[in-house]
Amino acid sequence: MLDKNGRNIEYLRVSLTDRCNLRCIYCMPECGIDKIKHSDILRFEETLRIIKVFASLGIKKVRFTGGEPLILKGIEKLIHDTSNIPSIEDISITTNGILLSDMASDLKKTGLKRVNISLDTLSKDKFKFITRGGNIDKVLDAIDKCLTIGLEPVKINMVLIRGINDGEIQDFLSLAINNPVHVRIIELMPIGEGQKFYKDGMMTTDEIISSMTNLIPVDDKSSTAKVYRTEGSKGTIGFISPLSCKFCSNCNRIRLTSTGIVKPCLHSKEEINIKSFLDNEVLLTSVVKNAIYEKPSEHNMEFSGVSNNNKMMYQMGG
Repeated sequence: MLDKNGRNIEYLRVSLTDRCNLRCIYCMPECGIDKIKHSDILRFEETLRIIKVFASLGIKKVRFTGGEPLILKGIEKLIHDTSNIPSIEDISITTNGILLSDMASDLKKTGLKRVNISLDTLSKDKFKFITRGGNIDKVLDAIDKCLTIGLEPVKINMVLIRGINDGEIQDFLSLAINNPVHVRIIELMPIGEGQKFYKDGMMTTDEIISSMTNLIPVDDKSSTAKVYRTEGSKGTIGFISPLSCKFCSNCNRIRLTSTGIVKPCLHSKEEINIKSFLDNEVLLTSVVKNAIYEKPSEHNMEFSGVSNNNKMMYQMGG
């Protein structure tokens, strides 16, 4: 479906939970989060009903996110049922990887096509610091497992923070050279806990790219990243610049939160609560259709340095 700016909106990101088994410093408060009432969270049956409505309006790709989606029991069935929607062509998941190694084979069998794994450092000690106690070995095992069983492409998301992990860019490039993975280095955004690090920690991807040599551009029109490889590399390295080089004019995505909120734009305060329309498919379709059509044309964070979004990142997914 086209929005009012002529963009084809075909990609739905579904946050299944705001809970997580890690406490990353730029995402989750150290003390954790206030628990949402169980009755306020969409049941998987309701989530599937909403996905079907989006699919009827042209959504072809679904990505399940969190929080951490793999902590939820029954996610395999949700992926399976989503894969049976005829118009859905691609199902992916964004995960921190802690539980992925044990689940990867079953997830692939149910219809999962690919994974994005959040990994901000390759140092064990620094991983414990950033995640407040996580075990990097479990994430590395998950990457190996996905490559072994062919759950590809495997994308690795690294949020770059000056003074914390900016000295590891070459290490991540080496990871992409030696392995068939697609590293994506992402600019820190001023959302939620990220605001605490933004002023001193934000680095533009252009300043990173300018410091690197022997990068060969890769033409990847399906990606929001500037993608590169090096001679003989098995994988690629890309740079996602939502602030310094925003891609709003080509944005094809819309978001659904675990509480039934549709967010047409990640950085807009605009949101539509659709829970009350779940028992009326005609009305639900009309409300969702309008939300897609009225998707904001762009954000203006490059000028203000502040997101207008009033939610935390773990409430909406990556």
